[in-house]
Amino acid sequence: MSDLTVIPVPGPGAEDVVVGGPGADEGAVFTGTEDGSIFRVSHDGRRIDRVAHTGGRPLGIEIDLDGRLLVCDAHRGVLRVDTRSGAVEAVTDRIGRAPMMFCNNAAIATDGTVWFTDSSTRFGIEQWKDDFVQDTRTGRLARMGSDGVPEVVLDGLAFANGVALAADESYVAVAETGARTVVRWWLTGPRAGTRDLLVGDLPGYPDNIARGSDGLVWVSIASPTDPVVERLQRAPVPVRKAVTKIPERLQPKPKRTVRVQAYDDAGSLVHDLDLPGDRPGASYHMVTGVREHDGRVWMGSLHEPAIAVVSL
Repeated sequence: MSDLTVIPVPGPGAEDVVVGGPGADEGAVFTGTEDGSIFRVSHDGRRIDRVAHTGGRPLGIEIDLDGRLLVCDAHRGVLRVDTRSGAVEAVTDRIGRAPMMFCNNAAIATDGTVWFTDSSTRFGIEQWKDDFVQDTRTGRLARMGSDGVPEVVLDGLAFANGVALAADESYVAVAETGARTVVRWWLTGPRAGTRDLLVGDLPGYPDNIARGSDGLVWVSIASPTDPVVERLQRAPVPVRKAVTKIPERLQPKPKRTVRVQAYDDAGSLVHDLDLPGDRPGASYHMVTGVREHDGRVWMGSLHEPAIAVVSL
């Protein structure tokens, strides 16, 4: 991890990253920032262009089958973005009759099916800590087919976050940030329609996840396990609610780390890239997005005005 390169972008909170496929954007990296901007970063980091503005708060970003970006916007729901014209198309902002509170991350199957998360039915992104500490377990994983109508596949998730599909699309995985797990929902084979854990008891709180070009499921670890938070999540509901009303400066703070892991389909750890965020000269922490592409691991952060990359 000694060759971690930080690439500043002109906006705060470059939360997720995705690498462009064949075509004009091949090798370019896309990210979305707190002000609603979508940026394209050249593969060498030397050129950065703002290609669109969602009018909301973009989080998870994927490449759609037609080459557009599919964006999970915390305020506006699922969007599609044309990186050439900057056009933003609203796909859906609700599941059933109710609007989504916290659209977060997605994965796209080869037939165009979109799997995406709504992290909470009670709190939006501005109050993500409230949902996390109160452990509402109202997160959901939804499926949206060609008819454009989302349906809930899994609910009761502890802050549903990143989404990834197996290389053979035999399962879809979803990160539970609050529970420190990656849940697996089987799509094919004898276990179809059942759930288990791809990974349990992670060493920290997972955020976005993604299948890399190496076929592995990469998991961002936004912060290491915090004993105080763990105790709070087991406390009575009134205590959990009271804690979220404490001034921000007195609340538990995420430790400054840079960490991502990669797991195979058996749930075995293959890579563990861990770098303390308080190292000399550090200017990056809280990795919330990860994307392995051709031996390079790209990272995003909910709090940093930058993305980062390291070679395996």
